[in-house]
Amino acid sequence: MARPLRIQYPGAVYHITCRGNARQNIYKDNEDRKRFLELLTESQKIYSIKIYSYVLMDNHFHLLIETPHGNLSEYMRHFNIRYTGHYNRRHKRTGHLYQGRYKSILVDKDTYLTMLSRYIHLNPVRITGMKDMPYKEKMLYLQKYKWSSLAGYINKRKKQEFIDYDFVLEEYGGDNEKGRQAYGDIISIDVSGKMDIKDKIIGRSIIGKEDFIERVVDRYLKRENDIREQPSLREIHGLRAKGEILRAIKEATGKDLDEIKKLKGSERNVLMDLLYRAGGIKGVEIGKLLEVDYSTVSQGRKRLRDKLKKDKKLKQIVNLIEGKLL
Repeated sequence: MARPLRIQYPGAVYHITCRGNARQNIYKDNEDRKRFLELLTESQKIYSIKIYSYVLMDNHFHLLIETPHGNLSEYMRHFNIRYTGHYNRRHKRTGHLYQGRYKSILVDKDTYLTMLSRYIHLNPVRITGMKDMPYKEKMLYLQKYKWSSLAGYINKRKKQEFIDYDFVLEEYGGDNEKGRQAYGDIISIDVSGKMDIKDKIIGRSIIGKEDFIERVVDRYLKRENDIREQPSLREIHGLRAKGEILRAIKEATGKDLDEIKKLKGSERNVLMDLLYRAGGIKGVEIGKLLEVDYSTVSQGRKRLRDKLKKDKKLKQIVNLIEGKLL
């Protein structure tokens, strides 16, 4: 399996996860957890990292961090090596503690940071055995869970010096009583829901709006760099192409995606065909985007090919759109 992309630049924000080897626990007791947080903050100071949220589970951890100097790899290498060293010395063991490399998802800070902060804070009640617990018990468990940054978000007296609360709480009214109350209220709503981020992650590497992904691609990824060998890169470029195709079609027809979804004629068929040919997007994914069956995509593309042989005006429109994509 190809590794997910490692995208680094100054000011990048990441959702980090790291699991124990063979899913084994990475903490024996609270002394390990305390030392973990001590080493986390020591590494934070050395590499000037901002930490927005964290949670320590038995066999893995989550971090939401920002790297002002674009040094994620150095930071994580330093921190993971130091904690592994502590764990092995204390428990008289050798070898790897973690299951491979850490996983990092590049985050669109302006759009998804606050949602990911809440997602991280909900982890203690998302594990097997907790999901079916009554709502009140879940909330009480979350509020009492010691190894998470949530307490400082909802109670000023429990703030931790190494956590940057300002940016997340700004969306809820600020780093004050009002903001903390609002953040706690939305967490209580999330507990009853099914928040998931998996369907928002592109190429196993990025979570963000299309304009954010386009900027990342333009600045930090080479368009033709090992695209065939790197599935995550292909998926990212496919999303970028989708945005370009939708803009080109809107310029040519005056209709956006929501409007085209409601149609059953040539304009929808043109979109399906260009997404497939120019965007490299699979028929199943096109069907999900347009909320139709895969067979509808295949039939629509065939109807378009037949119609282009007779309809010169439609062919001119398609040529115009393709010209904008070159």
